[in-house]
Amino acid sequence: MTTPEIGVIGLGNMGRGIADNFAKAGHATAVWDVSADARAPFEARPDTIVMSPGEMAAAGAMMVYVVPATPEIESSFEGPDGVLAMTGEGTIIFDLTTSFPEDTKRIAARAAEHGINYLDAAMSGGATGADAGALTLMVGGDEAAFEACRGKLDAIADNLFYLGDVGSGHAMKLIHNMVVHAVFLTNCEAGRMAERAGLKLEDMIAVFNKSNARSYASEARFPKHILSEKWDARSRVYNLNKDLGMAVRLAESLDMDARYARETSAFLNKAIERGMAEDDYSLLYPAFDDIRDME
Repeated sequence: MTTPEIGVIGLGNMGRGIADNFAKAGHATAVWDVSADARAPFEARPDTIVMSPGEMAAAGAMMVYVVPATPEIESSFEGPDGVLAMTGEGTIIFDLTTSFPEDTKRIAARAAEHGINYLDAAMSGGATGADAGALTLMVGGDEAAFEACRGKLDAIADNLFYLGDVGSGHAMKLIHNMVVHAVFLTNCEAGRMAERAGLKLEDMIAVFNKSNARSYASEARFPKHILSEKWDARSRVYNLNKDLGMAVRLAESLDMDARYARETSAFLNKAIERGMAEDDYSLLYPAFDDIRDME
């Protein structure tokens, strides 16, 4: 395989599954990660090729970025071997990161100057959803370009929502994550309250899941990663903190007093101060009281 249809940049917890599902669906798939260790499992595969982002752009591939945020994408744009200098006809970018909408609009405008159609496609579903090809994508950008790529995106997502102009997908993702993370921490606080009241955490979760208090946190996160004591939600506390910081920034840009977002962000900032940036975020539960009580 020398000419890729699709290029996946970023082979971490999410990107590995995404690249695997594109390849399994029969799409000629190129991959890249700044880490040689992350690239290594794909080098020996007959259905993928390791290729730089600039080379993907030169081939006119549909490029899918699964990196932390806008700065990592922008760094791949720069230089004589970068995406902007090497882009070929028909190159299209789908930005699956969680990023600030105004940053997305800025980088999309840069891409447009070089003939690249840039769409944000923020994702939900976590690493398990990426592995299963069952993500939800929240898409902003040129609608015709999105529709032209829908068949390819079906390989990685069960649900595709077109939301409007570029930046719309990332705005929706920040709002989505604001709710997800606040609800998770509310469940942590409720669990601590239940245990202090002499109740079992597993009983609280069982009741929640058969009542109006149920949520993704109670239905999936607590049973799979906390009650199981596996502590393997496969996302860092750093990621949650980044997301909530951007959600607060978005609220401020809209002249909103998003107090629940601010409270959630403040708690996560404390967790970072406690040295938990690289910890799996399920570990926020056993550390909950200590984090809350920090000055």
